[in-house]
Amino acid sequence: MSTAVEARRPGMKAWLTLIQCEAKMVARDTAGLVVPIGLPLLSLVMSASSAGDEVISNGMTALDLFVLPLVLTMVIAIVGIINMPSFLSYYRRTGILRRLSVTPASPTMVLIAQVIVSVIQTVIGLAVAVAVAFIGFGANVPTNLAAALGVYLLTMAAMYAIGMIVAAIAPTPNSAVAIGLVTFFAFGALGGMFGGPDALPDFLASIGEWLPFGAAVDALAAAWAGTAVEMSSLISLGATTVLGVLVAAVLFRWD
Repeated sequence: MSTAVEARRPGMKAWLTLIQCEAKMVARDTAGLVVPIGLPLLSLVMSASSAGDEVISNGMTALDLFVLPLVLTMVIAIVGIINMPSFLSYYRRTGILRRLSVTPASPTMVLIAQVIVSVIQTVIGLAVAVAVAFIGFGANVPTNLAAALGVYLLTMAAMYAIGMIVAAIAPTPNSAVAIGLVTFFAFGALGGMFGGPDALPDFLASIGEWLPFGAAVDALAAAWAGTAVEMSSLISLGATTVLGVLVAAVLFRWD
């Protein structure tokens, strides 16, 4: 019996096929493919010229310490909070997840495959933004590259955890996009996406620093400057990841 069960488990070929199918689905969604890269890139290009000339400290400019951390956080947040939940809601709405539950290719495989494709999309967004900033506007490499990569990974985990909550509570793909957009703009506004924290009242700016968007921007800025990443930022991102996974696990339904 154990041999028969083992034989029915999907192998590496099945995983690669599923990931490839998920990638095709994302590629066919023109808006979902372009917006997570195009919108942050537009913000970068609009701000880079003036920010690149404003030296803050140790040769680092406003482009390095403010614009790039914000742009990279935007890429992750759009993919994790808006794009990924819409696909998962579509699969549940159309019964794909329910039908998969009685096959060796379980719904969990679709979830994992979608996360993998989303990670690839955010890495592409990162590469494009960094290439434009470095080649086109002379941005500087992070002083602490290892910390920057670590914060980027932690930010992805936090944003995807939020996205899983959106996917869990959204009954339809359109509602998933709507909830994701509201969540993204709310977190982004409090995290300095529209003019920086200085444009906000003090109490709202303080709240924004503890929310995952603002925490990610602050942590990436610290990595770029080579200063110690604030523990509050790490706690915010870590707590968001843990709570997001737990809440999504309780609320998520396959059909």
